[in-house]
Amino acid sequence: MTLDLPLAERLARIALGHVALEWPQKLDQVLEGPEDLRRPSELHPVFHGSFDWHSCVHAHWMLARLLRRVPGLPAAADIAARFDHAFTAEKVAAERAFLTRPAARGFERPYGWAWLLKLHAELDGGWAAALAPLAQDFAARFTAHLPLADYPVRHGVHSNTAFALTLAADWAERHDAALLRLLRQTAMRWYGADADAQAWEPSGEDFLSPVLMEAACMARLLPPGAFADWRDRFLPRLGQGEPAALLEPARVSDRTDGRIAHLDGVNLSRAWCWRVLAAGFAPDDARRGLAEDAAARHVAASLPHVDGHYMGSHWLASFAVLALDGA
Repeated sequence: MTLDLPLAERLARIALGHVALEWPQKLDQVLEGPEDLRRPSELHPVFHGSFDWHSCVHAHWMLARLLRRVPGLPAAADIAARFDHAFTAEKVAAERAFLTRPAARGFERPYGWAWLLKLHAELDGGWAAALAPLAQDFAARFTAHLPLADYPVRHGVHSNTAFALTLAADWAERHDAALLRLLRQTAMRWYGADADAQAWEPSGEDFLSPVLMEAACMARLLPPGAFADWRDRFLPRLGQGEPAALLEPARVSDRTDGRIAHLDGVNLSRAWCWRVLAAGFAPDDARRGLAEDAAARHVAASLPHVDGHYMGSHWLASFAVLALDGA
């Protein structure tokens, strides 16, 4: 459960191996005419690696996190060189230009939006300044979209709204007090009345736990006292080990299948959520030990597989860092 130097170096080298790897590539794009048929590095000069746009964004977040959190990281010079190459005014302007297309209104909503903000919140200096206009674009999209979103999205894949609110809060806390208020208001509007959570999970392609992600979101956005009251209504039998489905790591039958490989992600993101929840219990509360044990078992189930087949290795290292350092 420790992000030590050897593990940090291993994870950094995984990401450095694919953040600039243009092929294979899964584009999120509506083609409005033949002129839109361009190669990924032309459409997205910053984020064209890692199989898809959002995975490339959060791989850069992971590299920035490791650079800041792990002194003496051998990969530090290579990370800095990558950031110097990627985060330039010209390349960021091209990423922004892609967003101006009418058909790009829903591009990467909300998962990629949130990851881009979380990445920018992790950067400082010239890299942060270069990426700031793109971050502002996505913050504006959150500000415009959330009042229109009458309902949350509760399943365990990219459009999960609790995950997006949680990640976006890091950026809003540093850069936009009005957006942070909106995130908190939205979380209460969507989830404030929820109680007695039923955990029919994991689904076969989840990489997020709908129940635990909602709880982690509320832990992030509510004051501690208000969260404790909400948590005890939402998970009233946690002390008795219920819902039991949340405590057992998911099985992953085929790590060459990109969607089944999501289940390694659900193990790692559950571990992150369990660690967030554990931190909110008193040291002598039995639920703290239960949460810490669940986190450890989920990490153990999937951490050995983050650099296996490319269907997992292009993204799982980021979730490993969330599990080990994100709480």
